[in-house]
Amino acid sequence: MTSLTILGLIGFIGFLCQWFSSKVKLPAILFLLLSGVLLGPVFSVFDPNELFGDLLFPFISLSVAVILFEGALTLKRNELKEIGQPVRRMVSVGVVVNAGIMTVAAHYLIGMSWSLSALFGALMVVTGPTVIMPMLKTVRPTPKIADVLRWEGIVIDPIGALIAVLVFEWIAVQNAAAEVSEIFTVFAGTVAIGFLIGVAAGYAFGLMLRHHLIPEKLHNFASLAAVCFVFAISDDLMHESGLLAVTVMGMLLANMKDVHIESILEFKEDLTVVFVSALFIVLAARLDFEAFAALGWGALVLLLVMQFIARPLKVAASFRGSDFTWKEQAMISWIGPRGIVAAAVSSVFALRLTELGVDGADKLVPLAFSIIIGTVVLQSLTARPMAKALGVAMPATQGVLIIGANPFSIALAESLAKQDVHTILCDTNWENLKQARSVGLNTYYGNPSSEHAHMHLNISPYGMMLGLSSHFEYNVTQANSFRDEFGARNVYTLAPNQSSTRFHKHVASPHKSGRILFSEEISYSIIRKKVAQGCSVKVTELSDEFGLEDWLESNPTALMLLVLKPSGDIVFNTIDDELHAEPGVKIIYLSESKDKP
Repeated sequence: MTSLTILGLIGFIGFLCQWFSSKVKLPAILFLLLSGVLLGPVFSVFDPNELFGDLLFPFISLSVAVILFEGALTLKRNELKEIGQPVRRMVSVGVVVNAGIMTVAAHYLIGMSWSLSALFGALMVVTGPTVIMPMLKTVRPTPKIADVLRWEGIVIDPIGALIAVLVFEWIAVQNAAAEVSEIFTVFAGTVAIGFLIGVAAGYAFGLMLRHHLIPEKLHNFASLAAVCFVFAISDDLMHESGLLAVTVMGMLLANMKDVHIESILEFKEDLTVVFVSALFIVLAARLDFEAFAALGWGALVLLLVMQFIARPLKVAASFRGSDFTWKEQAMISWIGPRGIVAAAVSSVFALRLTELGVDGADKLVPLAFSIIIGTVVLQSLTARPMAKALGVAMPATQGVLIIGANPFSIALAESLAKQDVHTILCDTNWENLKQARSVGLNTYYGNPSSEHAHMHLNISPYGMMLGLSSHFEYNVTQANSFRDEFGARNVYTLAPNQSSTRFHKHVASPHKSGRILFSEEISYSIIRKKVAQGCSVKVTELSDEFGLEDWLESNPTALMLLVLKPSGDIVFNTIDDELHAEPGVKIIYLSESKDKP
């Protein structure tokens, strides 16, 4: 294959891995690593060292810089106050406990020096949202547990990376300097250069965004160019300071007032997916099976230490005195996969330390990858059964996320909740949500597709979206947002407030508007009128003695909304599917209006 073909192949396989990951609800890192191993050491399709040559280290370094910058953009100071004391302890005290145990274990089990063991221990504190989020969708623990794990992954990403960068810089300086005083001087200089350049670049870029000196269409390009330039300049001025500079730059931008980084963060998230996909295939293709074999049984024991000692002790120290039960703490202890940051940063550090002649640096990558593969595979296979055994798993029914709080949607949510279907009502009007909150329903105040919702709204219990607000266009917008998350067949909207003859003129294509509920004539205004006239949401269970035909005969004017099967599956009444109801299912419907006296 030519170099051009290989580069195209890497990109395409990276896409296939990400796509397949979204289908099977497992971390993409599993499939990316497997693809890289097959392309590299197994079938020898390409050798990254030959393909990239002298550009290999700059490519990996810049990719890691973008990943760390994107993670730092999510670390907002005001949100640290909202995440609760247990999570704050997990990203502070818990980090020290986890890193300390893994440092000691790596030194005695693998025989690494104390400095390299400390670097490995620092790398092993990072979980990351890219591996946590897919796992939560599969495990579906209670929202209380899911919130803790999600927040830990988001916050610990930049914190753990920053600690690892500082430890790495200490090792690099220690190896290059001769005397202790010189080590401290060079280390302080490296940290100072990285910190000052990061602050200066972040503040200057933030001012440019605040005062609209950069056209909005160039925000994304400008941020990418700035990250690459800042990393390169800082690293040239003082070796190994570049990663620290971009991390500090991202943190500063995230916390500057009146600086809107939403579009930049969204772009960086998309770009990170591209970089991560290519980077992991390239890194996995460089793996050496002999290096894994050389680690011996120590690597397996180290994985067991991580899973059964370091993680549980971290959780125990973090949740001391909290209201979390031992079962909830046990579930949180079990889920803590290592992922993208650990693999990417360890690869950069290993390359650089090998160049510096640090003894044992060649063990860093295979050791990190063995922990990553071990935790992701083990936890992906066992977390759901464990959640069920501990009684902290959500019911098998598919949760429903409802857009718009109004009398009809609230009544429907109440009926679903009584059938043990997890529901949540989302609305941007607080008054609309008051009634829903008064009857004990879950609510979210705000736009469910906003950045705030991305950070605060746990959607792992939900698998469907209903657009029931009074604004058809808003329903369609939300359907677009959740289509990728829930799948095109699981997003639904009401018909627009138009006559049936004008229906096809006003409705977007199905892949954009979602599936239309009930019929072309049943819009929000029609349903609102029915509810105002006294119609109510009711539930009837069919049996062999009372089947669908009997129900239709008894309720000739009722509007069938959905069918709830004994398995927990929900089937909504849509214009493109005929609804079937066998004995044993429950019909949830909008009844005819009350008889007038």
